[in-house]
Amino acid sequence: MENHKLVLPEHLNHYGFLFGGHLLKWVDEYAFIAATMEYPGCNFVTIGMDRVEFRKSVRQGTILKFIVEKTSTGTTSVQYLVHVYRSNNLEDSNFIFSTKVTLVRVDQQGKKIPLGT
Repeated sequence: MENHKLVLPEHLNHYGFLFGGHLLKWVDEYAFIAATMEYPGCNFVTIGMDRVEFRKSVRQGTILKFIVEKTSTGTTSVQYLVHVYRSNNLEDSNFIFSTKVTLVRVDQQGKKIPLGT
């Protein structure tokens, strides 16, 4: 799955760079969307993200590209690898970071339930 996001002034810190928290929010959101589309009718919550190390800075007006790939499935959880690049160019010079996002399926009370039910 592929998504894009435009970096706007409200996403920047006082130095003019993208707040890392906004980027993590978008990564979490796109992983959630991937899980929800793959498992319709299931409720998911994020239980973890792998190591996060930002390799490039991001300024206002940058279009970010998010590539989301499923990497594993458990009994109650699913994991996605999310790659983030500046612009539409997937060259290493535009790579910002990647992380694995793990989501778990929950019922209405917030208890884990199997993906297949």
